[in-house]
Amino acid sequence: MTVIDIPADSPFGIDNLPYGVFSTAGTAPRVGVRVADNVVDLAAALGDEVFARPTLNDFMALGPRAWADARTRIIEAVRGELPAAAVIDLADATMHLPVEVADYVDFYASEQHATNLGRLFRPDAAPLMPNWKHLPVGYHGRAGTVIVSGTDIVRPCGQRKPPADPVPSFGPSQRLDIEAEIGFVVGVPSAPGTAVTPDDFAEHVFGVVVVNDWSARDIQAWEYVPLGPFLGKSFATSISPWVVPLAALGTARVDTPVQDPEPLPYLRGEEKWGLDIELTVEWNGQVVSRPPYAQMYWSPAQMLAHTTINGAAARTGDLFASGTVSGERKDQRGAFIELTWGGTEPVEVGGENRTFLEDGDEIVIAATAPGPRGTRIGFGEVRGRIRPATQAAR
Repeated sequence: MTVIDIPADSPFGIDNLPYGVFSTAGTAPRVGVRVADNVVDLAAALGDEVFARPTLNDFMALGPRAWADARTRIIEAVRGELPAAAVIDLADATMHLPVEVADYVDFYASEQHATNLGRLFRPDAAPLMPNWKHLPVGYHGRAGTVIVSGTDIVRPCGQRKPPADPVPSFGPSQRLDIEAEIGFVVGVPSAPGTAVTPDDFAEHVFGVVVVNDWSARDIQAWEYVPLGPFLGKSFATSISPWVVPLAALGTARVDTPVQDPEPLPYLRGEEKWGLDIELTVEWNGQVVSRPPYAQMYWSPAQMLAHTTINGAAARTGDLFASGTVSGERKDQRGAFIELTWGGTEPVEVGGENRTFLEDGDEIVIAATAPGPRGTRIGFGEVRGRIRPATQAAR
């Protein structure tokens, strides 16, 4: 039997217990929770077959009562003695995509980010479109290109047309960017033709991940009028391997910023679902930004309510992301198109002036939130390195 030593300052202590899917040499992927620098094999520790499966979907679909019961059992097990075979050193575990993603929707919920891009793209007009403060703007992404942290990103190719060029050309993106975001994973589906209210958010959403929605800005700029993002976004979206359950984030809940004008009734709720999550963005090992999620204008509860208000069903494994998290200061901008102001204000990275991503660059986005008794809740990180465009696409 084994007793896990949990340092008092660990962001992966008893108040967190994020879920992930892992394997070790010669074994199949299965569900575990992270405790300090260990993974607890839940099938071995609890004897529950639902945790022996290669995704979290079956467990997530059981709903809040089952989630709460499992959390109680896990806490009891971690506080006591565990079978030695159930405790795996994190360094010996290979992490996998934690959920089978059903649908992927990305929002545009940061007023600072939307305002900055409006000023960049429409310098002679109002930075926010007329609809922005009336509804959570979003687009439907590609679930099949959601990948787990640590997966390399192949530079995408597509059509590009700089303003000075008379016609478009084809080739690798020259303005490859990141978007530091927070994502939400649906556990309990909703019935077609019904809507999830903001106050029913916790009855459906299982947990939270860190997201990097990689973006090819030159491809995006040419294609997005009039229907919005497509190839400039759909090539890769990276998520962290650990899903922090909503139950771990009670201390992190805060009010959203004042919403003026008042949203329509279907977007109102009594429950507050702003979250005090602090992100960090590292570019080749250097921290270049610290975006504050607490400043997001639209809450995830409002995002889910808007997604389903037309009768579209939420499904187990749905992932919806916040859109770029940006704050009021320059060092809080969560995308490089903002941080470098469209490439006109380079930032120094490793002694070089940089604007957009080059081959070989590595981006790491991490996040933490306040926990009980002054602790911090860790989300882990989402990591990705840029590889050159494939030869066939050049």
